[in-house]
Order: sequence, then C-alpha cells, then structure tokens
Amino acid sequence: MGPTIAPTRLGTSNALAHFVIRMISPPRIRPSSSSSNPDTHDAVQPTGLEARSQSTSRMQSNSRIGTGSRNEVRIESLTGARLRRHADYQRAYAGSRKRQSSSMSWFLARQTPAYAGAPLPAGPRVGLTAGKVLGKAHERNRIKRRMRDILRRHVDLLPLGFDLILHPRRIVLTLEFAKLEAETVRILQQALTEAARMPQEAPDAKTRGLR
Repeated sequence: MGPTIAPTRLGTSNALAHFVIRMISPPRIRPSSSSSNPDTHDAVQPTGLEARSQSTSRMQSNSRIGTGSRNEVRIESLTGARLRRHADYQRAYAGSRKRQSSSMSWFLARQTPAYAGAPLPAGPRVGLTAGKVLGKAHERNRIKRRMRDILRRHVDLLPLGFDLILHPRRIVLTLEFAKLEAETVRILQQALTEAARMPQEAPDAKTRGLR
C-alpha cells in the first residue's frame, strides 16, 4: 500500500471558497426570447429601403400639417399665363389706360384675338416689363424674379378674359418682400374689381381694327 497524499492546504481553501460563493449568490435569470412584453426588448431599427420608406412617409405627413391654414403658401405655375409676344403687349396697351401704385404702374385690357377669326387666349395672362432704366441686367433680372415669385403664389387672382401688364419701379429691388407681395395682391384685387365693371364688348368691336 502506497503512501497517502494529503490535499494541499491551498487547493482545499480555493475549492471551499468557490462552493460558498455559489451557495450565497442569487441564481441568474435569463430573459425569455418569447416574452410578449414589448418593453423588455429593444426596438428593431429599420434599415435599407424600409428606413427610407418610413422617412419619406414622415416627411409627407409633416408636409400635410397645417393644410388649409391661411398662412399656407401656394406655389403655382405661370406657364400659359404669361404675355410673351410683342404684338400681345401692343394690343394690351392699346386697350387699356395706365394705373399707378407706390412701386409700379399697371395696365389692364380685355383680351382680343390676334387677327380676325382667331380664338381668344385660353385664360388670363400677365406680363412684366423691366427696362434698362431700372439698372443693370442682374438688377432687372432680380426685379422680375421677385415679381414672378409673387405672381406664382396668386395667379388665381388674375381676371379671366383680361391681360395685365406690370411695370415695376426700381424700389422693387430692395422693398421688403412682404410689403411688395401685399401691394401686388392689392393690384390684382383691384384689377378683378375693374374687370367686373367693364362692359362686354361686341365681337365686331373686338376685331374692327384687325381687318
């Protein structure tokens, strides 16, 4: 019979310490993956096309907030509502008289056919004139851009069956935009009132000077 090997004091102490720790420590509880409580799980973040789709939906939803408000800005197109030909301007000048406002003058004329038997324009039209007296080319372009921006917002105020020509002055270049818009809207409303008061011309009178 061989000699008995007694366990070392260090090994016995370590084993006893691990046993005591396991006995006094609370059991670890792992969360169940099948739990039905959504608060116990982190939300899954969408990626790729799903994330872009949700972002687009949020943007569209935000853009609809305030729809119908008085302060809502309407942006429409002036395509088809602009005077472009020199002859159209001349007919409008011939059939109107000059009106004045603080920052521009304007002319309102009933639309007439370009020649005998020609159809009338499909809708109201507006023209802008900015001559060299207003400044350099970039200044005149800025004046016309500001005026067109306002007219696009209020194109629905143009009187049906009429042509309107605006002659902005140089002050339009630096005038506060809100004041310029308010003045332009007043002109459009006045044009609507004057158009309603103008008597309807007979067809022969419209084309008398075109034959």
